[in-house]
Amino acid sequence: MSEMMNSVTTIGRTLVLWDVDHTLIENSGVSKATYARAFEMLTGMPTGVNPDTDGRTDFEILQILFEANEIAAPEEYRGLFERALSDAMAENRAALSERGYVLPGAKEVLAVLAGEGNVIQSALTGNIANNAREKLTAFGLDKYLDLEVGGYGSDHIVRAELVRAARGKVFEKYGVEFDRDSTIMIGDTVRDVQAALEGNAIIIGVATGKNNSHELLRVGAHAVLENLADTEEVVRIIHRVRARNS
Repeated sequence: MSEMMNSVTTIGRTLVLWDVDHTLIENSGVSKATYARAFEMLTGMPTGVNPDTDGRTDFEILQILFEANEIAAPEEYRGLFERALSDAMAENRAALSERGYVLPGAKEVLAVLAGEGNVIQSALTGNIANNAREKLTAFGLDKYLDLEVGGYGSDHIVRAELVRAARGKVFEKYGVEFDRDSTIMIGDTVRDVQAALEGNAIIIGVATGKNNSHELLRVGAHAVLENLADTEEVVRIIHRVRARNS
C-alpha cells in the first residue's frame, strides 16, 4: 500500500462524495425490502407495484410507491417518511449484515484517500442520513468517511440538491468552500451522473450497478471505472480528473 501511495502525486484540497448502494456496498435487496416495509407501516397494506429505485432519493421512492399503488400521499404522510424508513431499516439490519457485502476494493480505496490530508470524504446518497449510516457502519466503512457532512435523501427529495447540501455542511464544519473543480462524486447510475452535473461536480462513474460504462459516459461522466478492485488505478483516476479540472 505504501508503494502505491508513493506512486501518485497528492492532489489539492478535494471533497470526495461517495454513493453507497452498488458503489461501495451491495445491499442484496435489503433496500427494496426497507421501502416496502416503510410503505406498509404508513399505509397498513403491502405494496402491489414496486417501481425502479436506482439513483433516486428515499423520499422520492416512497412518493413514487404511493403513486404507483394509487394511494394519495398528503403532507401528513410525507412528514412521516423519515421515521418509517428508519424503523424499517432497523428491522432489516440483521438481513443487511447477513446478505450484504462490501464491493471489491471499496474499503481499500477509502483507506488510501482517508490518509491524504487534503481530502474530505463523505457520502452522497439517496438514502436518508440514518439509513446511510446504518449501511456503512454495518461493514466498517463509516470510519473512513465524515458522515456529518454528507448529502442525504433526508436533505432534499431532488438528488442534485444533495451536492449543494454536502458543500454547505462542509463549509459549516470546516470553513472550507468546495467548487465544481474540487468536488468529485463517485456513483454507479445514470441518475448519479446527472445529479453530479446538475450539482456542479466532477463525476466518476462505476459500472457496478445497473448501468454499464458506455451508458455512464454517454450521459456525461468525466471518467468511468468498471469497479473499484484495482486500488492504484482508482486512486490514479481520482487524481487525474482532479488535476484535469484544476
